Amino acid sequence: MEGRVGATAAAGMGPTSPGAAMGELLADECYVEFLREDFDVKTYTSQSIHQAVIAEQLAKLAQGISQLDKELHLQVVARHEDLLAQATGIESLEGVLQMMQTRIGALQSTVDRIRSKIVDPYNKIVSRTAQLAKLQAACDLLRRIIRILYLSKRLQGQLQGGSREITKAAQSLNELGESAWLFGICINNF
Repeated sequence: MEGRVGATAAAGMGPTSPGAAMGELLADECYVEFLREDFDVKTYTSQSIHQAVIAEQLAKLAQGISQLDKELHLQVVARHEDLLAQATGIESLEGVLQMMQTRIGALQSTVDRIRSKIVDPYNKIVSRTAQLAKLQAACDLLRRIIRILYLSKRLQGQLQGGSREITKAAQSLNELGESAWLFGICINNF
């Protein structure tokens, strides 16, 4: 195949260097318009139809496509070893990538297992801590209720004792008022 390319170049049918055909193709007026950044297919087609040179343009485009195919073939032949090496490198990279994806999957499953071993107990601890705080608050309220009941029972006994226990009754009434006030605060915080 390389002998055929060399013979074609020697016979004057093709360029002597792989980039020369591309240079000639890109320098042709017919193809310059395709390289412009503001190239618009509709405008180009409209102008071609208006100028009634469609057959010429199509022939020129077909010739350009043929030249591009030849140039592409020359480039592939000239660099086939590099292309094969790159293809082999891509295959080995795909193998490495697949191995990394497998390892990432294993790592993800390990992280999920660790998360379940840590997160679930943590959530239980948080829930139980909240329950314990509520139980402690309820126990504190019950202690205060018991204290209020005790003070009210003692006050009733002191009030039945008459005037000799009036000072003790006043003191018990004061304690009962303080306990009721603290009980009200605890209820609001509960």
